[in-house]
Amino acid sequence: MCVKIVGILRKTNLKTNTPYTVLVIQGNAVVLQSKATSRSYVSARKTTIACALDDDLAKSLIGQTLPGSIEKVACTPFEVKLPTGKKVKISEKFQYLPDPEKAETVIG
Repeated sequence: MCVKIVGILRKTNLKTNTPYTVLVIQGNAVVLQSKATSRSYVSARKTTIACALDDDLAKSLIGQTLPGSIEKVACTPFEVKLPTGKKVKISEKFQYLPDPEKAETVIG
């Protein structure tokens, strides 16, 4: 499986106030069925991963693929307010999991 790099974002480390770049990655499109209406719709999992490249080099990667997948994993629960005003508790997030056979390990 592969994921595609679809963009970059600039974020700031809240502890050190240091800016950094993340790659926005997206998995393949999948057809899902709405629990509320039972109608089908198309979606794709999307997440970000940290990037140690400058913005120009990171932007040049848009459109390329990375080996691996985006999976739903458990996380520390947090609350989100929807546009409707309703609050929902979230306990899962999407996370990039590299293909273990193709991933490189760097120690440092």
